[in-house]
Amino acid sequence: DDLTLRALKILETVSVIACEDTRHSRKLFNKYKLRNKLISYYQPKEKQKTKQIMTLLKEGTDVALISNAGTPCISDPGFLLVRAAINENIKIVPIPGASAVTTALCAAGLPTHKFLFLGFPPVKKQATKKLLHSLSSIDATLIFYLPPRKIMSFLDTIQHTLSDRQIVIAREMTKIFEEFIRGSAEELLYKLKSKTIKGEVTVLIQGSSR
Repeated sequence: DDLTLRALKILETVSVIACEDTRHSRKLFNKYKLRNKLISYYQPKEKQKTKQIMTLLKEGTDVALISNAGTPCISDPGFLLVRAAINENIKIVPIPGASAVTTALCAAGLPTHKFLFLGFPPVKKQATKKLLHSLSSIDATLIFYLPPRKIMSFLDTIQHTLSDRQIVIAREMTKIFEEFIRGSAEELLYKLKSKTIKGEVTVLIQGSSR
């Protein structure tokens, strides 16, 4: 339901649609009765797929790029393709749409005049701790994406680095089970210890007040 009329019009008119997961995108195709050619474009094969799509673009084929959720290039595949197209003077037409970053920020209740989006934190906890320490003096709302299985570990790291900050966990935004959970790292660890977090998670951390 978050698909804009303009985005739908583009999807109806292009020859090829590149997507992260053809099985996932097939649901969208079936809902809107799209009959375009569908090809996969996912991170492990991003370089290889970029070459394939660039060949199509050079031949004059219109190609649309979509994500499973959110916006291409924003912690999703797409950057390599966009850069390659620009290098070949191929026109890029961005289609505004859903983004967890701005959606979460609007409803979080944290300052919105300045924010810093950092994508997914490092895999290793020590690297995440080092990153958060380096951000401790930034007076902007910090925004991260997280897989649900990492949320408790991430909150524990925040507690040991930015313990005085207010945090907002936004999950399943624009879906049936949309939820915003607010509090300090300590409070959230207590609230979530007996709760199973599912679905996409966006974490917002209050910036420095110094």
